[in-house]
Amino acid sequence: MSPAKPDQLSFRQHLLELRRRLFISVLALLAGSGVGFAFYQQILELLIRPARLADNGAQLVFIEATELLTTSFKVSMLAGVVLAFPVILYQVVRFVAPGLTRRERRYLLAFLPGAMLAFVGGMAFAYFVLLPPALGFLLTFGADVATPMIRISNLVALILRLLFWMGLVFETPLVMYLLAQLGVVNARMLTRFRPYWLVVAFLLGAIITPTFDPVNQALVAIPLLVLYELGIWLARLAGWSRRRSRQAAAATE
Repeated sequence: MSPAKPDQLSFRQHLLELRRRLFISVLALLAGSGVGFAFYQQILELLIRPARLADNGAQLVFIEATELLTTSFKVSMLAGVVLAFPVILYQVVRFVAPGLTRRERRYLLAFLPGAMLAFVGGMAFAYFVLLPPALGFLLTFGADVATPMIRISNLVALILRLLFWMGLVFETPLVMYLLAQLGVVNARMLTRFRPYWLVVAFLLGAIITPTFDPVNQALVAIPLLVLYELGIWLARLAGWSRRRSRQAAAATE
């Protein structure tokens, strides 16, 4: 009896395959977190460097016995997510690939390196562009009224949140391109949604940034608008590619 093909797996076999993919992803996350924990001091110093450059003498403190240890675990987990991200994404693609056509699988596999670069690019944007003015505003506001003594866990949690969400939002144009290649959306639909995206961008800017000043919110919203326009252009490119593929298939027939 010949073995079942990937697209002919039973429900139980699908569950076993899902368990195997999850197991590999968790192992990759644990391995990446272990590497991050081995270098947590260097990573922690790198994370709080924008705060040290932007402060006015603010002192980083911890007030609980386990606070610094917990913070080091959070930093290690972020490092683990970044290091394991290619493996996790690849496992997701391999799990859903049997249900896709050969053309869809090709686009999905090509999506992997772009997604990793976009995530790292978003984190770099948050670190070099967004964090300095945001922390400068937070650490200097009201400093003449009270002496700032910042809990390191609070600061690191804030920085990690900004890095993670900006890494995700930088995936926007690639996701738009992939959906357009799969025929879920097209450039015309995305263009009609543009006015609503303007509102969404500023709402996300208000949610992601820790400050209420419009300057820091605009630092998030403007890149989102630019990324959306890039996604529309990529969707047009995907539509042109799909039309060429259909014409080539029709000519062959």
